[in-house]
Amino acid sequence: MAERALTGTRVRNRRLDLGLRQADVARQLNISGSYLNLIEHNRRRITDPLLAELALVLDIDVALLGGGTADAILGPLAEAAAAFPDVHIENTKAEELIDRFPGWAALISAQAGRIAQLEQRAQALGDRLAHDTQIASSLHEVISTATAIRSTASILVESPDLDPDWRGRFHGNIDTDAARLAESSQALLGFLDTEVEAGDGALATPVEAADTVMATWQHYVPEVETQTFPDLMQLEPATREIVEGWIERMGQDAARLPLSSFEQAARAMAYDPARLATRFHVPLEVVLRRLAHLPPDQGHPAMGVATCDAAGVVTYQKPVLDFRMARAGAACPLWPLYQALTHPGRAVRRVVQMPGVARTPFECFAIATPVGDVAFGVEQRIEATMLVRPARGDVAPETVGPGCRICAVESCASRRHPSIV
Repeated sequence: MAERALTGTRVRNRRLDLGLRQADVARQLNISGSYLNLIEHNRRRITDPLLAELALVLDIDVALLGGGTADAILGPLAEAAAAFPDVHIENTKAEELIDRFPGWAALISAQAGRIAQLEQRAQALGDRLAHDTQIASSLHEVISTATAIRSTASILVESPDLDPDWRGRFHGNIDTDAARLAESSQALLGFLDTEVEAGDGALATPVEAADTVMATWQHYVPEVETQTFPDLMQLEPATREIVEGWIERMGQDAARLPLSSFEQAARAMAYDPARLATRFHVPLEVVLRRLAHLPPDQGHPAMGVATCDAAGVVTYQKPVLDFRMARAGAACPLWPLYQALTHPGRAVRRVVQMPGVARTPFECFAIATPVGDVAFGVEQRIEATMLVRPARGDVAPETVGPGCRICAVESCASRRHPSIV
């Protein structure tokens, strides 16, 4: 038997909306009219079987009638209202809306979720247009070929008495360039179609699929604490290889920094990476990664992490709040992650802030170090690691951007090309 304080109100409102008499509904349920009256005034508890029968009689989903989805609807309604601060909305009437018109409330909630999905897809498209080298190369090919066709056509128009042999050559050039333009345009369309399909659930690359797997785990794998690892056979081979590599590194960090002692020391030292590295005699980058991968339900501060190779390509990241870096090497060079690459072995700490609505100031700790074994005649591989967490204190943050093509910051000395924003 379930207690639902507002179920009776929903029953009464639905019955009145359908124009049904209380006695007629009670008769269909084989209960007395007085008992139904008590239910509608929330003075009697209602059993689950009776609630299911009521839902059939009143032609409504049992979850909406019983209020099982009220909390799930109320949250998105509040988020939808917060997105339009200039619109006067009666916040105190939200629960009444759900009780009185559950279907309409659910529709508004679903539409708010759909808008959020479309905004995320637009952001993904913007990021890919700005950072994907394949799209950039294909787009450059389209533009250069169209320019060549335009140039050849201008010669033909401006030279009506051109020698027939030369005219034939120019016509041949236009035909060749037109075929090349068709091919490059088709390739560009294919790249964009891949991104659109990814927005509908089919991830474009194994790295994106691996990112999604880690996000579902909140970037914490409890098994690494005991040096056991989850079964990943359900993943595609390429995705599985990437995730296994990430988890293996987490396991190595966990072995060097056991959870119980590290958590205790992290709290005692206010999560200071340098002090923790000295305390446990481990490299700083190990501490940076371990701090970002502490259990999410133990009251630790929100922390993210990113690693990149010497080319500036982000190889792993755990986003936090509005911190997220582009996967390609076209992100803002002002991030400490990239600045650490210029001075391997030197620890970097800066407080930065991205432009935008949230404008969260982040405290960043970064260092670039060699990775792998040393061998003669083999170039040493360098990897940079950066821990990111909301800044504390009154330090004025420096501004970093998401990438030049989609950055609105003006007069930036590090800008590589104009912004499309």
